[in-house]
Amino acid sequence: MSKYMTKQRKILTDYLSQHTDESISAGEIADALSELISKSAVYRNLADMEAEGKVRRVASGGSREVIYQYIDAHECIGCLHLSCKKCGKTVHMKKKTADALVESVAENDDFSIDRSDTIIYGICSQCSHSTGR
Repeated sequence: MSKYMTKQRKILTDYLSQHTDESISAGEIADALSELISKSAVYRNLADMEAEGKVRRVASGGSREVIYQYIDAHECIGCLHLSCKKCGKTVHMKKKTADALVESVAENDDFSIDRSDTIIYGICSQCSHSTGR
């Protein structure tokens, strides 16, 4: 059940809506919004939004840091996401590629992929080029 849209929650939702292709830590969000809402309000609202299925919380690879991604944006609904394990950038997989992957897995592995909750991890081209891979 969605909570009442307070001023603080609207500010947070607007911020997250502008960063749908990013996975951001709660600390980074709190720092970016520090002049508008309190740190405790950021954490409280993120927890509520996670319970409502509006944000995805993921442990950052190789660290104890938790990152969040806003998945309630129109462009995120039904998309598979690709997430870089180095820089944390998250992007939508192209629909044609995602459809082919979902169909292939369904046919070859008799398994149905949940598009609403799937992230594929790897290394983005920028990080790959910067490390000489």
